Amino acid sequence: MTTRPENPRHIAVIDVGKTNAKLALVDGATMTELAVVTRPNTVFAGPPYPHFDLEGHWAFFLENLAAFHAQHGVDAISVTTHGASIVLLDEDGALACPMLDYEHDGPDGLADVYDQIRPDFSETGSPRLPGGLNVGAQLHWLFVTDPTLLDRTKHVITYPQYWGYRLTGNLACDVTSLGCHTDLWNPWDRKPSSLVAQLGISDKLAPSRKSSDDLGNLDKTVSRTTGLSPDTPVVCGIHDSNASLVPYLNQGSQSISVVSTGTWVVCMTLGGKRAPQLDAQRDTLINVNALGEPVPSARFMGGREYEIIRNGSDVIPTDRDRDQVHKKQIMLLPSVVAGSGPFPGKKMQWSAPPETDGQRIYALSLYLALMTDCCLDLTGGGRKIIVEGPFARNSDYLGMLNSLREGRVEAALSQTGTSIGAAMLIDKPAKSGSSFSIQKPRNRRFSSYAERWLNLVSQS
Repeated sequence: MTTRPENPRHIAVIDVGKTNAKLALVDGATMTELAVVTRPNTVFAGPPYPHFDLEGHWAFFLENLAAFHAQHGVDAISVTTHGASIVLLDEDGALACPMLDYEHDGPDGLADVYDQIRPDFSETGSPRLPGGLNVGAQLHWLFVTDPTLLDRTKHVITYPQYWGYRLTGNLACDVTSLGCHTDLWNPWDRKPSSLVAQLGISDKLAPSRKSSDDLGNLDKTVSRTTGLSPDTPVVCGIHDSNASLVPYLNQGSQSISVVSTGTWVVCMTLGGKRAPQLDAQRDTLINVNALGEPVPSARFMGGREYEIIRNGSDVIPTDRDRDQVHKKQIMLLPSVVAGSGPFPGKKMQWSAPPETDGQRIYALSLYLALMTDCCLDLTGGGRKIIVEGPFARNSDYLGMLNSLREGRVEAALSQTGTSIGAAMLIDKPAKSGSSFSIQKPRNRRFSSYAERWLNLVSQS
């Protein structure tokens, strides 16, 4: 039986984003990161299809768990990963097939067939997305293209719980990962959707658990390899965007929107100022929080768009760059990554070409803030906006967003907000040590820029 330590001193968090895999060590008293190590989340081209380097990640996690424990001591482990991912295990507990990269377009080849069996948005709160972004589409494609796979599959588990399984040997799914546009979950009834039976996996899908549930103690082999005590508890785990939401749950009637930034920018609203405008065609969805509750959400691939337009440049915009962008109305129009976000059918274009790298980077930051603002409106928008992750360190992005929102915009200064939220599944302190900065007063030239941007978007 798992026994959680009271007031754990150090919590190790496995944190796998779409771009990087991380291991963070979080101080249990202050909820701040003591150490973070990363490796690229490399996708192997195949065969048999693009898939993730799970064994490389596992070796990396074991090595650094041992290093963290030797240097600081590790008292508990939590897990958070990107969504839209599923792992199939065979009867021996090994992979029944490689874990498919959700950006692979293979499932699109069977889209017409899959659309005939997938549940409606009204049942799942899950929009129809391209590639394998709907886990149901992944499973359908895998089972059709490999007719023996369904019979070889003994267990179907969501991605955070794959690492939990490697750590403990115990099987589960968590509600936040099941509720991440998988088509497999009914968030209102809090149970699997009708698609689970349709796909023939009702007896294979691991039991759904809350993210903070105890999954078990450390496997003895893992204990020997890392030096951690076999009594080290491991919690069930959580979808990464929902990890960013954990610190703000159970706060009564507060109206809060959390903007989780990374490869994806995901806006989630608790107690919005107005009713959400959920539209399956605009990449809005119902997420499921760590308590199992439905949360209006909207998102776009902001981190990926940032990398595409930045194109490797590390230039910091000058004041002249900023002035010229406003003077010449240099604007990036959606969508840089087509097929997702609030404007999925629109094709990226510049209203006027930037003349310097600084102008391009500055206009990009404004674009990302404007896209975030659109997503916040679709979710009902909280009175307080909290930005988590890399964009929380982008002052141009924050300045524009602050000018657009009626309420207060704050930036969480922790290095990895998802890791803090995941650590809080172990022990949520009365007061988080994560610090915030309140952004500067509104700038009127942002407002006129935003108005012009919206007009151009509507005309494009």
